Amino acid sequence: MTTRRHVLGALAAAGTLGLPRLGHAAWPADRPIEVIVPYPPGGGVDTMARMVLPVVQARLPGVRFVVVNRAGAGGQLGWEAVFAAAPDGYTLAATSVPALVTYPMERAVRYRALDFTFIANVVDDPGGLFVGASSPIRTLADLVAAAKARPGQISYGSTGIGSDDHLLVIALEDLAGMPAMTHVPFNGMAPLSTALVGGHLDVGAFNMSESLALLQAGRIRALGQASATRWSGTPDVPTFREQGQDLVSGATRGIVAPPGLPAEIRERLEAAFRAALADTDFVREAQRLGLPLAPRIGTEYRADVAALETTLRGLWQRRPWKES
Repeated sequence: MTTRRHVLGALAAAGTLGLPRLGHAAWPADRPIEVIVPYPPGGGVDTMARMVLPVVQARLPGVRFVVVNRAGAGGQLGWEAVFAAAPDGYTLAATSVPALVTYPMERAVRYRALDFTFIANVVDDPGGLFVGASSPIRTLADLVAAAKARPGQISYGSTGIGSDDHLLVIALEDLAGMPAMTHVPFNGMAPLSTALVGGHLDVGAFNMSESLALLQAGRIRALGQASATRWSGTPDVPTFREQGQDLVSGATRGIVAPPGLPAEIRERLEAAFRAALADTDFVREAQRLGLPLAPRIGTEYRADVAALETTLRGLWQRRPWKES
């Protein structure tokens, strides 16, 4: 009897070795998945998250996403919270790159950008340079020539020091051998566009999706878009590369998880995002809203971020933007 009990006990124990742990087996049905958006409601990252998550949710039976806006330090506090969270599939973060990778260059942070588990990139919003409708500057070549002819006298506005808009201009100056133009940082797109339209700035730097209303109204003109190819939302705007400046820059927005997310959870999230981002209704709605989709899943997403981090670290060493 004793031997039989030992054998049965051993078989039972062996059977449990092939089973996932209880917490993983229950995922994601036993409690909501919190998605931290580290910015206030209504911005580009918040819009991206709230738009894509319901489509993903429909592809994960039992899942409930809850978006939590946890703003602070330009996104840093939210990313630190997710980095420190348990890697159990119940805490995710919406991201904005390059900010995710540039903050550790600028200051002390409590996360390592490339250690996050990268789930899916959703949006890649190209950067652009714009002038008022009556500006004599009509092309990138005109801008480069003006900056060289009048060092320090050409002004440009961005949405803040170290923003992707600011980095776009620094990268162009570095690439084209331009003297530094005069940077005027603004706290958001609204005051920046007002200053540009009002003639208080020579140039405005912001994302292409943010330019659509002003372009369509004829209140501004685009000098170029820093995308690999022309975005379908602005097909008449030439790329920087078409104008002889080999520069691609913008803001990507996606979803990451804490380091060490188990493979079975990561793979289910990746599959759900892959299906959601291919959904025809979702793609149609993104086009209607002027969101430049750029689906990249898992390792492909991380590789893109790692390559950008290397590029920006080199730029930081040559032109540290906190001093620009």
